[in-house]
Amino acid sequence: MVDNKKIWLASPHMSDEGYEMKYVQEAFDTNWIAPLGPNVNEFEKELAAKVGSKHAAAMTSGTGAIHLALKDVGVGQGDIVLCPTLTFSATANPIIYQNATPVFIDSDYETWNMDPIVLETVLKKYGDKVKAVIVVHLYGLSADMGKIMEICNRYNVTVIEDAAESLGAYYKGKHTGTFGEFGVFSFNGNKIITTSGGGMLVSDNEEKIKKVRFWSTQSRDVARHYQHSELGYNYRMSNVVAGIGRGQLKVLGQRVAKKKYIFEFYKKELGHLEGVDFMPINEWNEPNYWLSVMTLKGKVRPLDVMETLDKENIESRPVWKPMHMQPFFAEYDYIGSGVSEELFENGVCLPSDTKMTDDDLERICGIIKGLW
Repeated sequence: MVDNKKIWLASPHMSDEGYEMKYVQEAFDTNWIAPLGPNVNEFEKELAAKVGSKHAAAMTSGTGAIHLALKDVGVGQGDIVLCPTLTFSATANPIIYQNATPVFIDSDYETWNMDPIVLETVLKKYGDKVKAVIVVHLYGLSADMGKIMEICNRYNVTVIEDAAESLGAYYKGKHTGTFGEFGVFSFNGNKIITTSGGGMLVSDNEEKIKKVRFWSTQSRDVARHYQHSELGYNYRMSNVVAGIGRGQLKVLGQRVAKKKYIFEFYKKELGHLEGVDFMPINEWNEPNYWLSVMTLKGKVRPLDVMETLDKENIESRPVWKPMHMQPFFAEYDYIGSGVSEELFENGVCLPSDTKMTDDDLERICGIIKGLW
């Protein structure tokens, strides 16, 4: 059974030191079980300090954080929001929540993220109808934020960073998620650190974060009775979940180091195979290597790899299917030259679980090599 043990793509990894249980136990001991409490307050402060942002609001999900960021920007009916097509649907769904219209932008080969050249073309085309740009840092790879911010500033359009996959990654020495008006992080079960489920919205603008906190607690006015002058949402993180996050944050550096080790192991063992390449690592980009992604352009196809690994009880997955190819989003505009489609067709996400041993990695690589 050991030879066939399950290897996950990316599963929760609690600290060996038990940091998480310390904070969770405190929540139980003090009966701070319900939403909000000391762990929520401290997790917000600690996460903001870690990434170099001034303020943060802990949420039930990264999706909720994107939603309220769009609401704060004033996105509504008739507005256009630009969004990468190569991403998970959680990036695009909140645009629809706000009754706005997404326009999907292609990737470039240099970063696998939003192509700045296409971005400017789209801004020229749609002009003042564009209310915001959501930038994604895919698989922990930073988008080219220097070029993107210069373009968006020139066109006076607000940037929201979906850094759900890139906590611990940097662009030119600065944390991803801290360039735009808002940054969004996710703590879903498969992320580099997890709270089981949850997210965080960060910004240097204190008033904006205060407003988001207000909306996310059902927009309850300051009054003795329950009074609501605005539409509210139930998006605030619980004190128990935040305790897990506080403990996880202490081992973020360890997780990034292990993710990098895994990526370099794969690149060394598999990079010489015909038709094999890996996601781009640029000199200005310090990724968190959330998932190690391999591309295949030879006789061996991604489905061959995924099916072979699956038979050995090893989880892998395709690259995100672009939004403009999704049935729900097919009606919306897409501008590009097919880079995202090519990455989807040729890419495979390899097991990147930080609990894997060298034996596990050798087993995975041996199985893959057998296809050649």
